[in-house]
Amino acid sequence: PGVEQNTCERWLMSENMRHRCLLLAVCGWAVFMLLFVSKFITLTLRDKEEYGSKPQILDKTVTKYVKIKPQEQTLHTDDQPSQSTLNEVDLHWDAVHAERLNLLKNVCRNASLKNLTHSPITKFVLDRIFVCDKHKILFCQTPKVGNTQWKKVLIVLNGEFKSIEDIPELLIHNHEKNGLPRLSSYSKSEITKRLNTYFKFFIVRDPFERLISAFKDKFLKNPRFEPWYRYNIAPAIIQKYRRNRTETKGLQFDDFIRYLGDPNHKWLDVKIGESIIHWATYVELCAPCEIKYNVIGHHETLEKDAPYILKKAGMSNLVSYPPIPPGITAYNKTKVEQYFSGISKRDIKRLDARFQGDFKLFGYDDPEFLLN
Repeated sequence: PGVEQNTCERWLMSENMRHRCLLLAVCGWAVFMLLFVSKFITLTLRDKEEYGSKPQILDKTVTKYVKIKPQEQTLHTDDQPSQSTLNEVDLHWDAVHAERLNLLKNVCRNASLKNLTHSPITKFVLDRIFVCDKHKILFCQTPKVGNTQWKKVLIVLNGEFKSIEDIPELLIHNHEKNGLPRLSSYSKSEITKRLNTYFKFFIVRDPFERLISAFKDKFLKNPRFEPWYRYNIAPAIIQKYRRNRTETKGLQFDDFIRYLGDPNHKWLDVKIGESIIHWATYVELCAPCEIKYNVIGHHETLEKDAPYILKKAGMSNLVSYPPIPPGITAYNKTKVEQYFSGISKRDIKRLDARFQGDFKLFGYDDPEFLLN
């Protein structure tokens, strides 16, 4: 009986071990599937406004001047990145950029638009311009048009790092340590010398779409955790511009647009102590009628503009612009319509009046579809 009891106990222990192993295996499989499904959902639900929306309008400033031959047309699918030719420069692009600069020159000469297109070269403007002395390049920062990537390019060109992949993310926006001096840090004679002799460029984007991007980045996502936008700027805008005083939600897009369209919007700059660059006009940021830029890139055609800029600056053999997710730079009319659907025509007209200089200088069509 004792032997039988021991045998029975060993059998039970064996069965328990087998059940535990099976249970562990099932739990492990369940955890694996949960992680897999979670990752799949994350990728699937990625911000459609940034990655998933199909472009409805191509860059209007390009299609006006360049006729693409049928054999040169290429269809791009979601799994065929449009940046595959980032290191190649389109032979037509000289004509495109010549037209852009010619348009800029003509609009700058238009006396009736002078108040909207001209800005003195103040310290505020000089603070926006980053310097690469090693290769004689000036880059004017215009937020929400891919500036982070251009900063990476210039940091590498300045010799701080050997490649873009080596740059720590936290260092890119640390202007004390990233090795990118601002033009304002030089003497007056050195500033003049660089403005007259260095290669100069900046990037623009449809003005209204840029404002949507700024609103999302600073008040909805705030990825770099800049709390003053939510806890200082947003409450100030709500207090002055919110129409429905019973509304208790955070800053809404219509509050933001009423603030931007107010002719006296600079009261907030005075309250904070400095201009807010993320929704300042391109005119205020870069003084394009006072500084003679060599190239003005467009966010909507960055796949072609990035290699073109590097080639014109003589840097195409030293560094490449980081890969661009397919479709991310294309103008999204549907997104603009959705965001402005609840905005009054009066507020849209006031906003359009403020950014009229940006629309005219860089060839963007007025958003008439928002007013009809």
